[in-house]
Amino acid sequence: MRPTMVVFRRELAGYFTTPVAYVFICVFLLLSGVLTFYFGGFLERGQADLRPFFSFHPWLYLFLIPAISMRLWAEERRAGTIELLFTLPITMTQAVLGKFLAAWCFTGIALALTFPLWITVNILGEPDNGVILASYVGSLLMAGGYLAIGSCISSLTRNQVIAFVMSLFVSFGFLASGFPPVLDVFKSWAPAPLLEAVATMSFLTHFDAVSKGVIDARDLFFFASLIAFWLFANALALDLRKAD
Repeated sequence: MRPTMVVFRRELAGYFTTPVAYVFICVFLLLSGVLTFYFGGFLERGQADLRPFFSFHPWLYLFLIPAISMRLWAEERRAGTIELLFTLPITMTQAVLGKFLAAWCFTGIALALTFPLWITVNILGEPDNGVILASYVGSLLMAGGYLAIGSCISSLTRNQVIAFVMSLFVSFGFLASGFPPVLDVFKSWAPAPLLEAVATMSFLTHFDAVSKGVIDARDLFFFASLIAFWLFANALALDLRKAD
């Protein structure tokens, strides 16, 4: 794990040496507040919970997470520093894991900075803090899924814009597969097992379950397996490039 942690510390520190980190955090906090209070009706609902806040996370992450992940490997390829990385005594799995964990930790920091909302809802009422904590866990797991997809796609191109668009497109596929209009299309002709399989692949399905305060092993397995699959594909793509 030592090489992984070296990459992790280097990448995490790198986020805060550029304005990108601060811009991302400010945009995330601003959009979270605007969507929660103005579009989610946080105060008008008269309920002590953070459902309006977490309900927008799948859509926020859809656009914001690719903005983080697009530079993970595309920038290395554009600058030519990926060739140097290939010469170091470190496996691609360690490098991929280190970069991913740094991006995930950075996202977690941005998410943790929304704690004033949690304090606010406790001042205004008596919320179920267990449900709120579960929602934070689910949100972080979902962010990890988005990041794993984006990291893999970033390794396939040196153009960050292409990496962003492709990551957004693939991530939307996982998000939309649980969207009611999409499921309605399948309901008209697909058998129940296929319909369930499509819904099972959706971020919405699993995140909604966790955000209700029920941390099911199936939801944890989904996010863990999704992250593992895309990180494996990421390392495999880099190993194939290294072999060329």
